[in-house]
Amino acid sequence: MSVDAVRSLAELIGSSQPCVVLTGAGVSTESGIPDFRSATGIWAEYDPMEVASIWAFERDPEQVWEFYARRLGVLLEAEPNPGHLALAELERRGLVAAVVTQNIDTLHARAGSVDVVEVHGSIRTSSCRACGLRVPLADVVARLPVPACEACGAVLKPDVVMFGEPMPEPELDRAVALAREAGLLLVVGSSLEVHPVAALPEETLAAGGKLAIVNRGPTPYDPDAAVRLDGSAGELLPAVVAALSS
Repeated sequence: MSVDAVRSLAELIGSSQPCVVLTGAGVSTESGIPDFRSATGIWAEYDPMEVASIWAFERDPEQVWEFYARRLGVLLEAEPNPGHLALAELERRGLVAAVVTQNIDTLHARAGSVDVVEVHGSIRTSSCRACGLRVPLADVVARLPVPACEACGAVLKPDVVMFGEPMPEPELDRAVALAREAGLLLVVGSSLEVHPVAALPEETLAAGGKLAIVNRGPTPYDPDAAVRLDGSAGELLPAVVAALSS
């Protein structure tokens, strides 16, 4: 860990307000949740078009729920890690305005972050596409292996954005607005490859804001970052909080 780089990020957060955070799968891997696109990620084992697309759900919802049921066990057992907790602490201190997340795991909210924009949806509910009934996660789990709507009998769909589905407009619009208003966009645990969210740094930079990146491995925006830290969010972000406290 570079102490100088950590200190530089702490100073940048303090001086470049408002700070908006954008998180991806890398912030949750330390909670035991696999990422998607690495060599050992979920898509190395599954074809996303077969288990995580809206076409697959419409063709074979049982197969899609078999995939999600396997993931639910991991998601339900996962706990927020020090990276999540550090971001929540920065929000409590008034140093983070909001967290925009690509994750569906609810760990930011469970860590204490209040203003969380879930641009890819969330596992906390599933909905009936036939009648609109929304069902909380605990009830969905009780209805596995293929959760059905108690009102009309149709198969419930997880309230996450599947391949082939549009992003939820209110969340995406808010994410873009936050990025444009940000004095600093802090990217944590995202390779910035999944669009349209991957283009949020462009919104910040075009509006005159700054960019900082905390991630394992490179991103397309590394040359544009005022500070770039390569490593564990669970180690680096608590160190940033400590630097801001000293």
